[in-house]
Amino acid sequence: MPESSPPEFAPRGLLASPHVQSILTSGPWRRRRVQKRAVDYRARSEERILTARDGTRLLGFGNRAQSERRDAMVILLHGWEGSADSNYLLSTAVTLDRAGFDTFRLNFRDHGDSHHLNEGLFHSCLLDEVLDAVAIVAGEFDGPVFMAGFSLGGNFTLRIARQAPSRGLEIERAVAVSPVIRPHHVLDAMEQGLPIYERYFVHKWRRSLKYKQSLYPERYDLKEWFRIGKVRRQTEWLIERLTDFPDLNAYLEGYSVAGDYLAELETSTLIIAAADDPIIPIGDIEALPRSAALDIEVLRHGGHCGFLANWRLESWIENRLTHEFCSLADTPAEVTVAAGEIR
Repeated sequence: MPESSPPEFAPRGLLASPHVQSILTSGPWRRRRVQKRAVDYRARSEERILTARDGTRLLGFGNRAQSERRDAMVILLHGWEGSADSNYLLSTAVTLDRAGFDTFRLNFRDHGDSHHLNEGLFHSCLLDEVLDAVAIVAGEFDGPVFMAGFSLGGNFTLRIARQAPSRGLEIERAVAVSPVIRPHHVLDAMEQGLPIYERYFVHKWRRSLKYKQSLYPERYDLKEWFRIGKVRRQTEWLIERLTDFPDLNAYLEGYSVAGDYLAELETSTLIIAAADDPIIPIGDIEALPRSAALDIEVLRHGGHCGFLANWRLESWIENRLTHEFCSLADTPAEVTVAAGEIR
């Protein structure tokens, strides 16, 4: 395929709104389009259960590219209360697959159809089990391995990138899209922003924990939790009763990547974020220490994991990721999405 630069990103009119971007990317209109596009890809997916060193089991889906194989793999991580089949993750996987990359979409514990695999609840500090799963998949592949994560998955990607050398895990390039940097500030943003975001996550979290409780009624009595309607208070209730963290602050700091956490990063890493993200304060990203291993790309628009290029709800970010990985595999890709403007 001919070499070309990734398109710039400058949505116009209502599509420049961060709220339109953030809401449409996960909405049912886009889901219908993504599911239709992914029919063949999903039919070829191999379901796998990966067992971490502590016995935790995580569900994932692997695909081998069918044509123009690049002998390279991309491991993809979704956001909180998303899954391997979330719009942004599935659509990105299909684009990478068509570009010749093998792909692996990993579910976190209690995400997707995996609640039954482990009795313990998911929380965001469970890095080791995710790192183990990534190491298993990467260790089985004979070729360069890349990673991309979105939102909380971007946060996990950054932490995995930092820990990878100590585990002997070689990640060619890790990309975090709209990553959680300082969890305290994410809670602040949800509480102070449009109510739709907190309601969205509360609804999905309630559904998830209701199902978990039905699977393990002898262990979980969450009646009191279900009477709470705010994410901060819900998180605090669970952390103080069902984990070893002394308080909410200790838990939130446990998965923060702010301050000097990434200062000694060795794995080549890229952060892509939008200045108008309503969930992730851009100041948290701009305050990160610069290093030779870390690149940061801030766009004027895009919302939270949005980056929709047009009203056909085609994604700019999946093409940006494809170009990033193709450039490192020395096999440039064709641009297919409308142009825009990068700050």
